[in-house]
Amino acid sequence: MRILGIDPALTVTGYGAIDAKKNNITLIEAGIISTHPKEALPKRLDKIYRGVKKLISDMKPDVMVLEKLYVHYRHPTTAYILGQARGVICLACATENIALVEYSATRVKKAIVGKGLASKSQVQRMVASILNLNCLPKYNDVTDALALAIAHSFMTRPVL
Repeated sequence: MRILGIDPALTVTGYGAIDAKKNNITLIEAGIISTHPKEALPKRLDKIYRGVKKLISDMKPDVMVLEKLYVHYRHPTTAYILGQARGVICLACATENIALVEYSATRVKKAIVGKGLASKSQVQRMVASILNLNCLPKYNDVTDALALAIAHSFMTRPVL
């Protein structure tokens, strides 16, 4: 199964694609879609939309995985902006007829590290270990996207 994990944001959207077969997980590609804060919001959203559509076209994933939106009452504007980025990603998924799955951050951490309140660095190290990476990805957004994809592979793996 080819899984595309996406960590949405307006400035840096991380992505990571893996192939999961039985107990073997292989990294296909990981990176970012970035926009410039000085660009108009519609242009930034369009760049994310087109970037995700290209990823889907190039990688042909079976499923896309996003993190569920978490809203902190002290930062409603952040949630609003993040919601717009997620919206265009969901639209790209729908127009390309790709299955979309969402998990909470704590569920992903539990699947990757074994505890839902794991730190970012613990998740980074486990992602690097699972994928046999020599170094950690430069952007946390990439690690988070890969964690989403890996977590989905773990949660959908048949029980023996």
